[in-house]
Amino acid sequence: MTSAQSIPAPRLLIVGPPGAGKGTQAVRIAESFGIPAISTGDIFRANVAGETDLGLKVKAILDAGDYVPDSLTNELISDRLAEADAEQGFLLDGYPRTVQQVEFLDEFLAGRGEALAAVVQLVADRDEIVERLRRRALDQGRSDDTEEAIRHRQDVYLRETAPLIETYRDRGLLVEVDGLGTIDEVATRIDGALVSAGFRPTASAS
Repeated sequence: MTSAQSIPAPRLLIVGPPGAGKGTQAVRIAESFGIPAISTGDIFRANVAGETDLGLKVKAILDAGDYVPDSLTNELISDRLAEADAEQGFLLDGYPRTVQQVEFLDEFLAGRGEALAAVVQLVADRDEIVERLRRRALDQGRSDDTEEAIRHRQDVYLRETAPLIETYRDRGLLVEVDGLGTIDEVATRIDGALVSAGFRPTASAS
C-alpha cells in the first residue's frame, strides 16, 4: 500500500523540436503508462467536428486566419483534463506553449490538488533533424518544404519553448531523452528515463 502511494501519478508533458517524432512518442508513452495523450491539435479538431460551443468559436477564429487565444485554448484543455480518463494521469502534447498557459495549468491542477509530475524533452541535434526533414520532404515531393523553411520552424520552436523548458528545469521536472534513433530505441529510452524518475508503466504494475 505504501509503495503504491509513493508512485507519482503520470501527469506528463512532452516537448521536442519539429521532426523529432514527438507525436509518435506521445502515443507510445500513453500506451505504456495507461494514460490519455492529449494534443491541442486533436482537441481543436474534435471540438470543431463535434460543433461544440467551443469548437464553433475555434472554427470562426481559424477561418479568419487568426491564432486561437490563450483564454480559449486554456478552456479547451481544462475541459479535456476534467474528463474521467485523465483522473489518474495524462500526457500533454502541444500545451502549454506560453508562460501564461504554464501559469493557467499550474492553477488548474493546484485547484484539484494535483501538479505536473515530469516534462519529457526530446533532445536532438539541429542539423540532423533538418537533414531528416529535408530528406522526408524530397521523398514526399514537397518542394516547398525547403531547408530554409525547416530551419525557420526550428527557430520558432526554440524561441517559443526555451522559457518553458527553463521554467520546468528550474522546478526539477525536466527529463531529457536523446530523440535520435529508431522509434523503438527512443521509446525504450523514454520508458527507462520515466521509470528512473519514479513512474511505473501499467504493464509492470499488474
